[in-house]
Amino acid sequence: MQLSQKQRQLEISKLLQQEGFATIDYLVAELQVTPQTIRRDLAVMAEAQLIERHHGGASHRSSVTNTHYQARKILNQQEKEAIADTVAGLIPDDASLFINIGTTTETIARKLLDHRGLRVVTNNLHVASIMSAKEDFQVMIAPGQIRYNDGGVVGDATRDYIEKFRMDFGIIGISGIHADGTLLDYDDREVSVARSIIQHSEHVILAADHSKFGRSAMVQLGNLGQADYFVTDQRPSDKICKLLKQNKVALHIPHSS
Repeated sequence: MQLSQKQRQLEISKLLQQEGFATIDYLVAELQVTPQTIRRDLAVMAEAQLIERHHGGASHRSSVTNTHYQARKILNQQEKEAIADTVAGLIPDDASLFINIGTTTETIARKLLDHRGLRVVTNNLHVASIMSAKEDFQVMIAPGQIRYNDGGVVGDATRDYIEKFRMDFGIIGISGIHADGTLLDYDDREVSVARSIIQHSEHVILAADHSKFGRSAMVQLGNLGQADYFVTDQRPSDKICKLLKQNKVALHIPHSS
């Protein structure tokens, strides 16, 4: 029996809640409709802010839980690569840096492997694994509770360890950016650590692709104005640009003129 548009969109919503992220091909196979039908449904649902559209698929929209880690690893990967190239260009050899949790920061870690003599403190097991491949890097992992889903290390012990250091750079990823510049994330334990990274870094680099603009998450981390550099793949809104200018935050957009 063929589903109505409303029934089909309810099924899409259920699938996205179960999977976190689903490709158009997956939805086509599950619902037995054409790709064009799925694209129209996703467009309507995204317009109503029920889901988040991505190249080739969509993800569940929630202010309480983040998209599944495996899905985030492949979302907007081309944009993350461009952002990571730009961030790596801001980091000199023989620098000290914090790197926090996130798939964007993991992409940045890979781009930094061409550097020399970096000293890194991280609460991201994946970042530690990537960067420890370099013999001339010194990589330190903060202690704490390991999140099973993404290799993030969080908790009071993590924050206390971060506060022992004063680093040249703090590289921060974020889950959402409100229209007023508020930085948002899902886990208050992760936010507590990120705040300490910001406080104990000479220069803060915030790295986030365009999908983070307007994305909801329930924990406030801080504000864009606290960064020294903001690296993203698309020009932000006029309101955000004004905020960056007022706070002397350098905006970097890869491949922009």
